Amino acid sequence: MKAMVIRDHGGFDAIACEPAWPDPVAGPGEVVVKVGACTLNYHDLFTLEGMPGIAVPLPLIMGIDVAGAIAEIGQGVDDWSVGDRVLVDPIDRERGRLLGEMMDGGLAEYVRVAAHQLIALPDTVSFPAAAALPVAYGTAYRMMFARGRVGPGESVFILGASGGVGTCCVQLAKLAGAEVAVAASTRDKLDRLAALGADFGVNYAETDFVKEIVGRYGKPRFWGESGGVDVAVNFTGGETWVPSLRCIKRGGRLLTCGATAGYDPKEDIRFIWTFELDIIGSNAWSREDLHALLQLVCKGDLIPVVDRTLPLERAPDAFRLLKDRKVFGKIAIEP
Repeated sequence: MKAMVIRDHGGFDAIACEPAWPDPVAGPGEVVVKVGACTLNYHDLFTLEGMPGIAVPLPLIMGIDVAGAIAEIGQGVDDWSVGDRVLVDPIDRERGRLLGEMMDGGLAEYVRVAAHQLIALPDTVSFPAAAALPVAYGTAYRMMFARGRVGPGESVFILGASGGVGTCCVQLAKLAGAEVAVAASTRDKLDRLAALGADFGVNYAETDFVKEIVGRYGKPRFWGESGGVDVAVNFTGGETWVPSLRCIKRGGRLLTCGATAGYDPKEDIRFIWTFELDIIGSNAWSREDLHALLQLVCKGDLIPVVDRTLPLERAPDAFRLLKDRKVFGKIAIEP
């Protein structure tokens, strides 16, 4: 089969197209899925470049999020048939492994997974739309609902709103009945976020987002009536961390599920104790979250945002677009 393989960590040139990579074979309890689409995540970039303390088995086929059709069934798999359309839960929860990191992933024509990782995919959901769900949308769903408990009438400010997690957060916050403010770096992205339901947008490349949020929602205060937003969503970290704290009202909360712009930002804990803020972390997703997301997609309440699809050979170009933040929503690879 054709596969995009990394033999060592590095930049985009470390991803090599292997036209005759060995086909995966389904073992007991496993299936081989013909990849219909694989979407990229920042976690793939971290895997490509190398993560401190995490020894990735090399050579490796990256690609965490996969949807496709079953091509082969291993011994003992009785609940599935060849041809079934499936979404793959990237976490092998029985073996404690992540697809595309500790086992070969979806940047290939075929991928081998455990049968218990499969979720039935309705015919009405395309492979790229389904592949957009696990990492970005699953993470957003858990962060916004299970951990963040965003509810009706609240104000929610989302940084990094134009990416995969962000575009889902916007839609989920609107579904919850919240007013949504977003930050993005271009007018085009802000217009597209407004089309998804955002009520207020800030171009952080041209203005101070703290001033803009305070101008709309008021200034946070400890005594008397407090302005600011109820919830700030910040999974970028880096230089935006402390400014986002300054946007939250007394008793509000900051939700985080990542650090795409830096995991060790400067901190100012005065905002946390002065305004009695809750810092709430969220990690990964559950299978129930993926089922819930599929139901929302089937009902038309949630639209997986796929910016574009590219062929397998252009995976390095796709990673470059992702790193340069030139993607709105998700980018999909179709073998």
